Amino acid sequence: MYNDVVDLRDFYNTPLGHTAQRIIRRYIRTAWPNTRGMNVAGIGYPIPYLRPFLDEAERVVALMPAQQGVMRWPAENQNIVSLAPEDDLPLPDVSMDRILMVHALECSEQLRKLLREVWRIVTEGGRVMIVVPNRRGIWARMDHTPFGHGHPYTPGQVSRLLRDNLFQPETSVAGLFVPPTRSRMALASARPIERVGFRWFQTVGGVLFIEARKQIYAGSTAVSAVAEPSRKRGYVRVVGSTERGTIRSGD
Repeated sequence: MYNDVVDLRDFYNTPLGHTAQRIIRRYIRTAWPNTRGMNVAGIGYPIPYLRPFLDEAERVVALMPAQQGVMRWPAENQNIVSLAPEDDLPLPDVSMDRILMVHALECSEQLRKLLREVWRIVTEGGRVMIVVPNRRGIWARMDHTPFGHGHPYTPGQVSRLLRDNLFQPETSVAGLFVPPTRSRMALASARPIERVGFRWFQTVGGVLFIEARKQIYAGSTAVSAVAEPSRKRGYVRVVGSTERGTIRSGD
């Protein structure tokens, strides 16, 4: 079940939300340090993490599920957010070089259909980044943040899910080691806590970062994946290049 878009907005306007945003954004940018000339899509509630790509990527779009709701963003420029059904994303085939899924996988009510749509729109050399609550982390146990709602995962569960839906997981790390507290002292210490946690306590990070690439099989699975009748869409095909980074520390 999806969080309400207003609750998500309100969380990211709190000191705890600002801290989580800064930490998660660093992991994403470490993995994708340069998206110049690429097309980037965010699915779920990705807008706290898309701003670094706005002046760099060729095209940036955000897709929010109908069950969650939608809000205009960015306020100071042309809106790039669209309301989209999980099983029919309003983007052309093989049009996105990078797809970021945040507050999406753990909340989806049509998970396999959503992943099939993601497979459809990502380019053959593209990358998908999934940010999902870690089942072993403390954030998944606290329901005063969005990461405490929905279905948390272990790294193995996400990897199996991706392989079952024609993706090849490539990197997986945990992050967000600062506890989900409103304590100013703890939040002020978030950076050193993140360094220690990343090096020594990977199993208990608050969220998982899994990067995967599109897998194209020669067998019957691929045939069934692409042979479904496609809906007629009135969108212009977008073509972009690809470039890959590697997830490292959250600094």
